[in-house]
Amino acid sequence: MLPIALHPRAGHAVIVGGGSVARRKAESFLRAGFALVVVAPTVDAHLRELLDGANAVLHERAYAESDVDGASVVVAATDDPTTNARVVADARAARVLVCDASTPQAGDFTMLATHRSERLTFAVDSGESTPAFSKRLVDEIAAHFDARYDAAAQTLAGMRAYVRAVLPQAERSEVLHALAALPIDDLATMNPARAEHEVEAAIVRVRAEPPAAQMPHVVCASRASALAMTQTRMIAARLAERGIATTILPITTTGDRIQDRSLAQLGSVNVFVKELEVALRERRADYAVHSCKDLPGALEPDMRIAAISTREDPRDAFCSERYENFEALPSGAVVGTSSPRRRTQLAALRADLRYEDVRGNIDTRLRKLREGSCDAIVLAMAGLERLRVRATYTVPFSVDTIVPAVAQGALAIETRDDDDALAQRLRDAVNDPRAELAVVCERAALRALRAGCSAPLGIHARFENAELIVDAAYAPPDGSGIVRTRTHATVQTLEDAERLGESLAHTLSASIDRSASHPTR
Repeated sequence: MLPIALHPRAGHAVIVGGGSVARRKAESFLRAGFALVVVAPTVDAHLRELLDGANAVLHERAYAESDVDGASVVVAATDDPTTNARVVADARAARVLVCDASTPQAGDFTMLATHRSERLTFAVDSGESTPAFSKRLVDEIAAHFDARYDAAAQTLAGMRAYVRAVLPQAERSEVLHALAALPIDDLATMNPARAEHEVEAAIVRVRAEPPAAQMPHVVCASRASALAMTQTRMIAARLAERGIATTILPITTTGDRIQDRSLAQLGSVNVFVKELEVALRERRADYAVHSCKDLPGALEPDMRIAAISTREDPRDAFCSERYENFEALPSGAVVGTSSPRRRTQLAALRADLRYEDVRGNIDTRLRKLREGSCDAIVLAMAGLERLRVRATYTVPFSVDTIVPAVAQGALAIETRDDDDALAQRLRDAVNDPRAELAVVCERAALRALRAGCSAPLGIHARFENAELIVDAAYAPPDGSGIVRTRTHATVQTLEDAERLGESLAHTLSASIDRSASHPTR
């Protein structure tokens, strides 16, 4: 769609129809200064009153093909779809722009709801889907943008003429932008002498300012989901604060494309990552933003994590439209989750429930929940917070009840390993040192355990004063039950965090071995 302003400099407008819709269209044309021809066998009394004394001609008869001849624009506004279709066809044959008021997509244009104040015109387009709301918005605009704004526009028009007379073209744009930023009340009450003085003052200010340095520009690869794009825009905004502009390159990953299989069945630990890394390697992108929990424990040698964001709420959340909490679910209720980690930990708490795969982005899963596909689903609180969405009942699990995925709630910003300059700027803009220490600890444990991001494994590290406390929960494939462990240490450096993560992995592995040797009977 391309909104345009049409000036009534030649020809006339034709409206075919005589009811309330035709009247509203006639009001718009007459306000805009069009000469008007209305054709209808019967005419609404209000329309007749509107046309009386206006620059308009009324033909009270059936429509004829010749009625569109010489028109600038034509509107089909009858209550007969066949007549409207005929008007549209005749107008197009005559090379005249035509609007079908009853079926907007059938015509060449739609007529926006407008408010005009002398020089200023405000238009609102709802795609003809909610005309009453468009009218409300126009009324609110009319109430806010009063006569002061028209007076300000008139002052700026005079200033523009003066600028064009005294400045070379190369200098005009910055001066005019500076003048347009002056307070509305000042512009509205400004006499010509003061306006000229303000122009001269603006010229002096603009010439005294050093030329603006062009903002460096980079490209960010991102998954195309609503959550991923929201997360990426958050990081791009942090970069923009430091003078770096970002263009976002949306990419559909394997995990997004294949929705009819569980993540475990896709046979890869980086189904949400691989295509973004390809874009980095091919230099179609300069950095990528990931939900850190999607990353494999070890990156490819040509990639690096440049920064870890401040961590959003890392907990998993019970979501339901019918039941207040997990304990309130009746036996046999269906809980949707595609995560083996969540499923095994939930089943250890409630073996009497049915756990079924549910795929899709957060909005899709919440929609399936509302439609009754499940009695409850489990989602990451971080995603719900970032998208500002909820189920009717949204209750987080404590991190020692359902241990979150490695790095859940944190964003990882990935660059090529050889791009030191951008990696440093990303780190300066985004990195949260305490979140980084916790994530590095968790990822070190993940690597040491040689587990993938879709393994039935939860690891979560959190600070209590200077100590980093790490919980882990693992479900062996033999179904012998959840193996849990906790460790802690004072952590101040990335090396400290790595060692603690490796120590946790060693302790957890030993616990798993003991569990396998002495299964619960």
